[in-house]
Amino acid sequence: MNRWQLKRAIDVMHAGGVIAYPTEAVWGLGCDPFNEHAVKRLLQLKRRPEHKGLIMVASSTQQIEALLKDLSSEQLEHLNHTWPGPNTWLLPDTYHLIPSWVKGKHPEVAIRVSAHPLIRQLCDAWGGPIISTSANPASSEPAKSSLKVKTYFGSRLDFVIEGDLGGADKPSTIRSISSLSTIRP
Repeated sequence: MNRWQLKRAIDVMHAGGVIAYPTEAVWGLGCDPFNEHAVKRLLQLKRRPEHKGLIMVASSTQQIEALLKDLSSEQLEHLNHTWPGPNTWLLPDTYHLIPSWVKGKHPEVAIRVSAHPLIRQLCDAWGGPIISTSANPASSEPAKSSLKVKTYFGSRLDFVIEGDLGGADKPSTIRSISSLSTIRP
């Protein structure tokens, strides 16, 4: 991702826009998780009900420190063993730091610390985690190319960051840190 693309993506998110970008396995849609209008617009684009919740992606555990501070050393070890990488963990939001429009009906928040260089660069420039959900309308196959993203959403997206997928063959595994169980293999 060049400087212009990065600056444009950050400007778009600051203005409440929705962007598309490559992730580890599929193309993703993203926005500012703390901007209710942006998140609701993203949900509308996907035709995804708010109660299902969304995943957030970060570049490092430092960006989500506040969500980690009450975890046990065993739980932190599990996170550190799988991050960065294509592993999403459901973490308790004890202090209600994450808005309900991100978590949906869930008391936990879904977080992934990505190893994808473009995502890490984007989250570092943004200064924290962003929304990361597959770029497809509900019940459609996730986009595997920017062309498919543009076919699905056209001019309704505010910006598309061109780049390569990370080489994973399926979306991230989702696990619960409370039970250490796998929710989505």
